[in-house]
Amino acid sequence: MDYIRQFDIRLEKEMYYPGECLLGHVILNTIENFKLKAIRVILRGKAQAEWKVIVSGDRRTVKDDQLFIEDRCSLWGKDGETGILTRGQHSFPFKFQLPESCLPCSFESKPCQIRYYVKVTIDIPYASPPQGMKYFTIIGPHIDCMDEQYLKPLVGRDRRTICCLCCRHGIVSLKAFLERSGYCCGESIRLKAEIDNQSEEIVRLRLKVVQYVTYSIERGVLGLNKEFNKTVLEYLGDDVLPLQKFRFDSSDSLVVPVMPPTLLNLCKLLQIHYILTVSGGYK
Repeated sequence: MDYIRQFDIRLEKEMYYPGECLLGHVILNTIENFKLKAIRVILRGKAQAEWKVIVSGDRRTVKDDQLFIEDRCSLWGKDGETGILTRGQHSFPFKFQLPESCLPCSFESKPCQIRYYVKVTIDIPYASPPQGMKYFTIIGPHIDCMDEQYLKPLVGRDRRTICCLCCRHGIVSLKAFLERSGYCCGESIRLKAEIDNQSEEIVRLRLKVVQYVTYSIERGVLGLNKEFNKTVLEYLGDDVLPLQKFRFDSSDSLVVPVMPPTLLNLCKLLQIHYILTVSGGYK
């Protein structure tokens, strides 16, 4: 519109936790008076999944979505009446209470996105209504890593015989101790491991944290699924010579990088979990 010089949506901050109050303003700077019917604001959070499949030789697009939150408010106008917005700078505050329930975190990938945004519509009589959108980030769901279910230590042991064709080259023993099973981004994984190399080969300790993501679309009885995995954290230890032992204490060497938290049973389109593997293999 020629008489709207500025139309902006401003939020108090860019990132929110479930249960917080979302505060913002709609900014309008106009150069003349004009008729205005309403200023409407919608808060929405939803997941959308979409990819292509081959069905009977035809390439088709399948899609699905899930709504997590939708709330509305009106900043101008009552009972459908039209008023006059005077020229100048205007700021219209709005407020939404985010639900306390576990909202899945914001997530971006090609097959699926989880997005949260505020949409504002300026309803002007006999004209196309200007619209604006402002995206923000949800951090969550909240996982208390000090909860009892994550504090139980995990111990793993393995013994393998190293062979080449029919010749045995000895046994490699591995023992690992994980202090607890829940960690937050930026926290150091508390892991101790020991390799006893009684073989004739040089071996090394390998640690990996792998992210597993499953995308799902409800179609028919079984539905459609896509699965992806990638290594998000990796460590390779020093050489362990034959007939030697190697002890490893993670200390601050295994810091969890910034990544989405475990996401299970909160979104029907997306599941995320992580697996830590500890192994000893040939150099």
